[in-house]
Amino acid sequence: MPQALQTYVRVVDAFNRRVGRIVMYGVFVLMGILLYSSISKGLFLPAHWTLEMAQFVMAGYYLLGGAYSLQLDSHVRMDLLYGRWSPKTKAVVDVITIMMLFVYLFFLLWGGVSSTSYALQYSETSYSSWSPYMAPVKIVMVVGIFLTFLQATSIFIKDLAVAMGRPIA
Repeated sequence: MPQALQTYVRVVDAFNRRVGRIVMYGVFVLMGILLYSSISKGLFLPAHWTLEMAQFVMAGYYLLGGAYSLQLDSHVRMDLLYGRWSPKTKAVVDVITIMMLFVYLFFLLWGGVSSTSYALQYSETSYSSWSPYMAPVKIVMVVGIFLTFLQATSIFIKDLAVAMGRPIA
């Protein structure tokens, strides 16, 4: 594989590894919000922002962690036949299936950018009583999808290298 592709793989993998390891602590933020929600409902007036904020944190958690999860190969996979195949056969199948992932991520990114643009242009807010601006969570959504696209490209390059008999170390 050309040196530029190997560098791309190293940079994207390292960046998504760092982002993923930082974002995984978001579960503690989520737990704190939900704990505060429970306490506020039991002891004093319930906070209106907790449910929606928990949803936003959870969305950021799984969208920004998606690329890291993809990198660790921890997504769900139908392993009926796949586990028995040789690494080269697995790589060939992965090269084909990741092209479908590219199509999915392209449309997801396209819709995300469109939705984010709308949220920024019209100062879109939620319809809840808290009524927060939607742009920040939509920006996080687009960033997460883009990082997943970059990671999918990195995996495509690695699988292509294995399929060609020249794996990237």
